[in-house]
Amino acid sequence: MVDSPPPATGLTQAEAARRLAADGPNELPAAATRGWWHIAMDLLREPMLALLAGCAALYLAIGALRDALMLLVAVAVVIGITLLQEHRTEQALAALRRLAGPRALVWRDGERRRIPAREVVAGDLAFVAEGERVPADGALLQAELLEVDESLLSGESVPVGKAVGTGSGMAAEAGGDMGRLFAGTLVTRGRGAMRVEATGPRSQMGLIGEALGTITEAATPLQHEIARLVRRMALLALVVCLTVVVVYGTGRGDWLGALLAGMALAMGMLPEEFPVVLTVFMALGAWRMSRHQVLTRRIAALETLGAATVLCVDKTGTLTENRMRVQALVPAELDADGSLRLPRHAPGAADPATARLVDTALQATPVDSADPMERAIRALAGAPGEPGMDRRSLRREYALAPQLLAMSRVWQSTDGRCVVMAKGAPEAIAELCHLDAAPRSALAAAVAELAADGLRVLGVAEAEALHGEQPVPPDTAAAGGQHAYAYRFLGLIALADPVRENVPAALAECRSAGLRVVMITGDHPATARSIGAQAGFDADVAVLTGAEIDLLDDVALAERLRGSTIVARAVPGHKLRIVRALQAGGEVVAMSGDGVNDAPALKAADIGVAMGGRGTDVAREAADIVIADDDFGSIVRAVRMGRRLDDNLRRALGFVVAVHVPVAGLALLAVLAGWPLLLLPAHIALLELLIDPTCSVVFELEPEDPRIMQRPPRPARSALLGRRLLFGSMGLGVMVFATVAAAALWAHQAGWSEPATRGLAFGLLLAGNLALIAASLRPGASSLRTLLGGDNRAWQVALAAVLLGLVLLLGVPPVSALFHMAPASPAQAGAMALIALGLWVALRGLARRIGPA
Repeated sequence: MVDSPPPATGLTQAEAARRLAADGPNELPAAATRGWWHIAMDLLREPMLALLAGCAALYLAIGALRDALMLLVAVAVVIGITLLQEHRTEQALAALRRLAGPRALVWRDGERRRIPAREVVAGDLAFVAEGERVPADGALLQAELLEVDESLLSGESVPVGKAVGTGSGMAAEAGGDMGRLFAGTLVTRGRGAMRVEATGPRSQMGLIGEALGTITEAATPLQHEIARLVRRMALLALVVCLTVVVVYGTGRGDWLGALLAGMALAMGMLPEEFPVVLTVFMALGAWRMSRHQVLTRRIAALETLGAATVLCVDKTGTLTENRMRVQALVPAELDADGSLRLPRHAPGAADPATARLVDTALQATPVDSADPMERAIRALAGAPGEPGMDRRSLRREYALAPQLLAMSRVWQSTDGRCVVMAKGAPEAIAELCHLDAAPRSALAAAVAELAADGLRVLGVAEAEALHGEQPVPPDTAAAGGQHAYAYRFLGLIALADPVRENVPAALAECRSAGLRVVMITGDHPATARSIGAQAGFDADVAVLTGAEIDLLDDVALAERLRGSTIVARAVPGHKLRIVRALQAGGEVVAMSGDGVNDAPALKAADIGVAMGGRGTDVAREAADIVIADDDFGSIVRAVRMGRRLDDNLRRALGFVVAVHVPVAGLALLAVLAGWPLLLLPAHIALLELLIDPTCSVVFELEPEDPRIMQRPPRPARSALLGRRLLFGSMGLGVMVFATVAAAALWAHQAGWSEPATRGLAFGLLLAGNLALIAASLRPGASSLRTLLGGDNRAWQVALAAVLLGLVLLLGVPPVSALFHMAPASPAQAGAMALIALGLWVALRGLARRIGPA
């Protein structure tokens, strides 16, 4: 049996490490990662860099070698920055894949260890259980009621029964051997132990599934939205630039100058930073969450977190500590008149009835169960292994079912006699025992009293015969399932699981954030209400039960859920109906779960949240997010971080829109006004060195707004770059453009030279962009400390770098001449600083009205 000590010795950690180094990780070959050269070539096909390279070619054509070299250096620097950003993004995603990858339970150095599945090696002794993926190919050593879904390999949807040392003659058909397990298949029932024989590409999955490594994740809705916006703006830029080239060329007769003007305008209008910003934000946001025990399996979930309106969570292990302990034992005592008495005893009572109650519950409990109640029962009994292994063998197990919340295990002793041990919800056990009205009433009163104390209650029963007094047959193939046996009621076991200390505060934070929390539990309604009150739920709200859900149609259930925050006596199948009913009411639903049967609800929810500690592999695979520590506080923290990412991403996209307005405006103004070009391609290349790292790093590192969980969620169907933000950001850009254009117009009318006017315009544009960043980062803040970066070190570095660049550009004559500008006098530099400061104040006023907060 699987519950007994291991059937064979496993590997030592040292030997496993040696084999891992020799054979490689236990994973399928992934798609080859792009090298630096391929990334650089892809970058050169980007519109912005292609325009820069085209401008360099034009300068070479007209003999302006200095300008051409300067642009080529700028191209190299932009490529370098982008390569570093992509490398950081890939590193973040790779770390996240390692954290969220499948796990395996193996025997190493004389103890069971949970390790990443990629570290399993040939020769390992591995254990599998219901809801888990088989980590590798191997020979079955032990099996207990083991069934495996091998449809991934064979295409056959019916689970395959497994037994030690048997074969079906189907080995040629993707391994249909009943005595073997295969990597990637799913355990749908029971438990087993196996000796690993083949891993990674040497497994059946590896031999026939090489194409799996090339599958890429589909683009998310936000990626489609961004791509659509970029295409539209690129088309507009193309039309405007062609018009400018024609007007400039025909009006001035300088077609090379016209091409340069058109390219400069195109660079000013193209928002090519959008895809980069989105990729960097999502990758780094997922990596940042992983540092707080929140693993993102699907990047698209990050787009939805900020809009979540309802959070459905399990009680046990999420709101509570998942450290259940037996609080009371209540053996059944029948009086002479047939009435039922249920006296409460403390754990450890030594009377025969209590001992029998505990022993029966123990034998109805699997050893390797992750259920905290079953672990508490085993801990109370002090049983390290399966009870009576030397005397009995397990013949059958009846699992918990939605229609009967009880499970039974049928044991056969060496003399052939069979006995059935059962435990489950008290009402289900009462049904199995066919209790009369008076005993049922006494039982209900005892359960209600225990539940009112916040205790979870299990009923226990046993049977040695079928109805009609026939003995339980050895093959246990009794018609009618558990109802076929003649059970005797033995009593109740009451368990306590304290609420986590951080739950009341986290629940209050959810309420202030407009996020409704619904607790779903299989407990008795009185238990659910008591635990809910301790956690901070409204004790006056009616508790919705699973029985009521079964009686309601979808419309009535949606209406009922509007006022319900606690669902009791629920089974996993109810979760899917709850999700769909909430979604039908316009809610954005996050649903947590950990079991095999939770997978449909996790898949259907807008955000599926799996428990990483106690969750099955199936639940983890179905979910969008995995909570590594199973803590409700981590789920709330994920929502807060999702809102932070949402805020900062919208600020970054708004900045990209705003910063392109003055650049394009100045490029267009010079053409329309008949002036010499104020911005040359080299100047726009310099601006790109500011824009690229700012929008993808500085904004991503911006701390969250202190009021982020004190406002309602973002409307689910609202565009991330909505009209308010889009036109508001364009308004910010227009303010910068108007300021710079007014200064350039004054200088032009005052008779300034072309280099001097260009220096004034470019210096003010850089200073204005700094003011634009400072205003966009924290619109609601007003202190000088915020202007200087606050806690955002990346902004402080960018600010220092740009100010140093301004000093070099406008204060060192050779550098000024290199960029076709004249140095600025101290008075001019001071005027620029004052104008930029005033511009920051004005920009902040508008940014407050359009910002995400």
